[in-house]
Amino acid sequence: MFRTLAVFLMSTTASWAQGWGNVAKEPEEKGFSWTDPLWPDFWMAWTPATLLVFVGIFSAMGIITVLEISRWRDGLERPGILGLTTTLGDRLFISLLGSAWIFIAWLGVFGTPLWIPLGIAILWGVFCFWKV
Repeated sequence: MFRTLAVFLMSTTASWAQGWGNVAKEPEEKGFSWTDPLWPDFWMAWTPATLLVFVGIFSAMGIITVLEISRWRDGLERPGILGLTTTLGDRLFISLLGSAWIFIAWLGVFGTPLWIPLGIAILWGVFCFWKV
């Protein structure tokens, strides 16, 4: 009985290894990818694209903080075309919020690629800092 069980287990593991094909092989090195996780075992899937977006947002916040502290102590407030009195931080928030909606709307209507909404979002950000 024990011998039959041992033969059965050895034959099934051999057939599993053969039947699963490429499962046991090491993955091929395919180079850089914007969508592959930077740290595969991390709790959040940080890709180079998401890391770049968050670095950009926090860099913009840092630049605005330095400008507010060093140049405009009380904030650079001005009335905009929306009828709001906004500071640099307000304009950054409005531009980021609008950019998110631009990308969501584009994905809902057209899908990928996202180069055109990126251009629209940059123009929206310039408009927000210029007129809002």
